[in-house]
Amino acid sequence: MSSFNDWLAERAAARETAGLTRSVFPSDLGGPMIDLAGNDYLGLSRHPRVVEAAAAAARAYGAGAGASRLVTGTLAVHELLEASLAGFTGFGSALVFSTGYHANLSVVAALADEDTLIVSDAHVHASMIDACRLSRGRVQVVAHNDVDAVATALRERTEPRAIVLIETIYSVLGDAAPVAALADACERYDALMVADEAHALGVRGEGGRGLLPEAGLAGAEHVVATLTLSKSLGAQGGAVLGTPAVREHLINTARPFIYDTGLAPAAAGAANEALTVLLTEPERVDRVREVAGLLATACGVTAPDGAVLAVPMPGPVEAVETVVSAAEHGLRIGCFRPPSTPDGISRLRLTAHAHLTDEEVSTAAKVLRELLSEQLSS
Repeated sequence: MSSFNDWLAERAAARETAGLTRSVFPSDLGGPMIDLAGNDYLGLSRHPRVVEAAAAAARAYGAGAGASRLVTGTLAVHELLEASLAGFTGFGSALVFSTGYHANLSVVAALADEDTLIVSDAHVHASMIDACRLSRGRVQVVAHNDVDAVATALRERTEPRAIVLIETIYSVLGDAAPVAALADACERYDALMVADEAHALGVRGEGGRGLLPEAGLAGAEHVVATLTLSKSLGAQGGAVLGTPAVREHLINTARPFIYDTGLAPAAAGAANEALTVLLTEPERVDRVREVAGLLATACGVTAPDGAVLAVPMPGPVEAVETVVSAAEHGLRIGCFRPPSTPDGISRLRLTAHAHLTDEEVSTAAKVLRELLSEQLSS
């Protein structure tokens, strides 16, 4: 074990030298803070109706699903949620998973075999990158949001099938994918577009239905969507949206679905009620975009296409120092450092929340302006 322990110590020292050491801490301890770091974009995680729906599902079904969904782990609350998700977004069917990470692993690994080319945007989420590694298809990474590069890869492929992987709103830069143009390229060259709507659901489209419905792509046979229940819906879990044939294929072949315990009933109940709240309170969608714009102005950056705001920093050390300084001023923000950033640039990461008051947004903007001014002058 000595050699292994020596290696661990060497890696820890290298991370410390590079300013890339990470740690976990209980965020619920300490004094109250204005939160611009969490992903509860619409403030539904603590909505009374959502919390009560979670509690009701736990009382009805217990703390967990109890088994894989192919054994006894599929519950009525799962099927209700799947019907709600499909109806809300306009897709033909939905399949829910215990995490959004599992949703992405499942759809790529299950739909790509040795006769499949996988064309992946350079900025896709780690779950899609890992899915590519688990798949049996040939992977070709293309420049971020480069439609021509995607079209060229599809046109020149030798494989009979192809999948294009994108995020509709990217989790690091907060920018939108040109989904209409990419979908056109996929249709032209007989490919499937798999689009992660994690950061678009609840933020884009009519009533927060997502960027794909906004672009008129919901339900298209050559488009599959993945999403998380842990951001705008304030719960936990993930889902794949597509045709009934895609759902059937995943049920029979997706290993993270087959071998994992079903989504916890409380999370399913909460997510389903969050969708109901979103239908009755669509103003939350407008508010989160408004807050994102105000924060962008305070930071001197372009308003994001979703709720994620990225502010470039000189390096990882400066990014962490700014996060610490913000906390000292009662403001919780996050940061991205390599290797989490696709281009190697450290950034502050801010997330807009619909439930922040005007006073909280004003205070946050003031703190951000002061901290970024200090960075520029140092």
